[in-house]
Amino acid sequence: MRSDNDTWDITTSVGSTALFVAAARALEAQKPDPLAVDPFAEVFCRAVGGQWAALLDGDAPEHPLKSKEFGEQFITFQAARTRYFDEYFRRSAQAGVRQIVLLAAGLDSRAYRLDWPAGTTIFELDQPQVLDFKRDAVGATAKAERREIAVDLRDDWPQALRDSGFQADQPSAWIAEGLLIYLPASAQEQLFTGIDALASAGSHVAVEEGRPMDRDAFAAKVQEAKAVDNDRSQWWQLVYNEQHAPAAQWFGERGWTAEDITLLDYLSTVGRSVDSADAEAANMLASITLVSAVKS
Repeated sequence: MRSDNDTWDITTSVGSTALFVAAARALEAQKPDPLAVDPFAEVFCRAVGGQWAALLDGDAPEHPLKSKEFGEQFITFQAARTRYFDEYFRRSAQAGVRQIVLLAAGLDSRAYRLDWPAGTTIFELDQPQVLDFKRDAVGATAKAERREIAVDLRDDWPQALRDSGFQADQPSAWIAEGLLIYLPASAQEQLFTGIDALASAGSHVAVEEGRPMDRDAFAAKVQEAKAVDNDRSQWWQLVYNEQHAPAAQWFGERGWTAEDITLLDYLSTVGRSVDSADAEAANMLASITLVSAVKS
């Protein structure tokens, strides 16, 4: 369960969810027609080894990601999300943005795999042990200047970002991918406020958000998950079932031009459909919205 000021590495608590997502990206890359290819996702899984390497080798048939009902849908979700945010960053770069901020960077490998214009600086914010793991595991040179900022997003991360050379008077592009669900509503508000305060005109932001569940249903799911010991069940004990405000609305009210699209609609635009008999997977997919905005 979460607690105030809790910390983690890549194999525990919230950190382990980044590994679960990386494994999904690696499995997507094995398909003949992947929506997105992240070659470093496999690198991260093999660096940890154990079940994560076995999963990629087809030797973990009982893993949740190998199930047709949940696993296939979750992998499709991660592939679509990766593609959406990759395209977002390409648009930002084409618009002239040269400061990139990855909030809760986790195992995001975009610094290494996207072609960034000269002069781009990528600021990666996360727990120190997560950043240490990625740096040691990746075995490649970043395609832009990469600056690690070891900070908890519940603390004064805006000051840490400025201390690392971020220039608030220059346009920036921000991402909150797979993040908001791990923050209480108060921390979500702090995050949005921090972005808005540091973003100059011409800045971009992209957010993935999920619609909260009914409180009683969520509480029941958490209790049910406590009786099961696997990565999928542990996830329920790590998330906050809270939402400060819909991102498109919040940023739109503060001078940003925002666009949002449900995950299901985005899947249709990229030629993928989902058909899950797993109610949990279906509800997950239906609850997610992808948002991008530009500050006027």
